[in-house]
This record gives sequence, C-alpha cells and structure tokens, in this order.
Amino acid sequence: MLARLILGGVLLVSGSLKLADLTGAIQSVVAYEIFDYEAARLVATMLPVVEVAVGVLLLVGLLTRASAVVAGLLMLAFIAGIISAWSRGLTIDCGCFSSGGPVDPGETTYLLDILRDLGLMMLAGWLVLRPRTPWSVDALLLKGR
Repeated sequence: MLARLILGGVLLVSGSLKLADLTGAIQSVVAYEIFDYEAARLVATMLPVVEVAVGVLLLVGLLTRASAVVAGLLMLAFIAGIISAWSRGLTIDCGCFSSGGPVDPGETTYLLDILRDLGLMMLAGWLVLRPRTPWSVDALLLKGR
C-alpha cells in the first residue's frame, strides 16, 4: 500500500503543479530540445493530465496494475529525457516539480533526478507484480474473489 501511495502522491503533486503553470510546463518540455514547439506544447499540456489521472487512480487503488504500468512507463520516459539532456550537455532543471528550463551548470541535479525516478519506477514494478493492496477500490471490487 505504501508503494501505491508514494507513487500516486508524487504523480498527483507533479501533475498538479504543471497544470497550475502550463506556460512553465511548456517551457520545461521545450528546454529538453527533443520536440519542435508545437509537439512540446502538446506534450506539456497532456502530460500533467495523465500524471494527475494515474496519481488519483493509484491513490484510491483503482486499476492498480494498469496504472502502475503507465506510471512505470512515465518514469522510464522521464529518465530517458534526463539522460538525453545530460548527455547533450544541456544545463536545465528537469521540470518535474517546477517550471524547469535553463539553469547554471552547477545547479543541475541529473543524477539525483534519475535515481529518484528509478526508485519510483521500482515502486511501479512492485505494484505491477503485487497490485492488490489493502484499503483500495480494487480490494473492495474483488472482495471474495
């Protein structure tokens, strides 16, 4: 249950912060220099909606396995993006919990960001393998099965 609450909480918070500042979210995705502006705008607009939806599903424990798969794929994509930025010498904030964008070279936290997302991806993997948790909607729906 703790894995579900941590992963769901992180996704809900990060998605909500991005929804509250869509301009900053767009700036963050643009800073990775992976997509053209229109694609970055689409990603930055849709990503927080997915994060919030998956976060809520995990917090209430509904469709836990499927939500964990999506969460794990999100973490994998985030890790790939951070590695891409780091390997290309970009000096940006990951934009995970802020508006992101360029920062001074000494202010990057790529390794910590990758380790955090690896930990969250491990939580997602755990929930894929063991989706049944106490105090969840899934447990109520599957009661007696």
